[in-house]
Amino acid sequence: MSSPAPVQPPTRPAGRRAPARRPAATPFDPDETPLARTRRARRMARELAVLHPDAHCELDFTTPLELLVATVLSAQTTDKTVNKVTPRLFARYPDAAAYAGADRAELEEILRPTGFFRAKASSVIGLGRALVERFDGEVPGRMADLVTLPGVGRKTANVVLGNAFGVPGLTVDTHFGRLVRRFGWTAEEDPVKVEAEVAELVPKRDWTMFSHRVIFHGRRVCHAKKAACGACGLARWCPSFGIGPTDPEVAAKLVTTPAASDTE
Repeated sequence: MSSPAPVQPPTRPAGRRAPARRPAATPFDPDETPLARTRRARRMARELAVLHPDAHCELDFTTPLELLVATVLSAQTTDKTVNKVTPRLFARYPDAAAYAGADRAELEEILRPTGFFRAKASSVIGLGRALVERFDGEVPGRMADLVTLPGVGRKTANVVLGNAFGVPGLTVDTHFGRLVRRFGWTAEEDPVKVEAEVAELVPKRDWTMFSHRVIFHGRRVCHAKKAACGACGLARWCPSFGIGPTDPEVAAKLVTTPAASDTE
């Protein structure tokens, strides 16, 4: 299914804050009680829903197989680039058997724009073979099965489960990990540990949409190199406030539009 047309998220005031301070080496506060952290996390999660009402999976797909392949291809590139490649790819390889029997040279040429195209071709061919041999050509709807497939880890599995099967999952990509650490929700770097800790803070029913909202916020506002702190609607609850410009006018210039959100 094609992504809906994005709309500009509303501008929300950052709220009253103390003068900008230099954040601690790590924003995670071990003295914050689990209850206080959970309450703060859920308030931030609710605000993210207001800030990014247009959050969605930015990979174009119509079937679980298409989403699975697109997600594998999205490694080390943007969703925008993948979406330019997949119409031709999906038309040429409509099912798992087609991927399993793909001509490598032809497949590599189609995947070339996504980068690391030789490795990705191997993953896609292996994926097709595994689906045909072990799952009758169908994408399984269980985490335990998905992670046995070539090129599929928990992040990819959660994308597929949440968006193709309606099974809640947290997608811990680069943006997600960076933001939840900045939020002081976890100090973990390992994606599996990050997923486990955030799962304790956010209601399970919200995991999939919450992931999209965090990723949108990371692409539009809380950038890796310079966060737009002064234009961030989460500022009043964020221990990392001050790592980027706090002046509202300066910060507003750093906020990317939806059309530019896939460039980072």
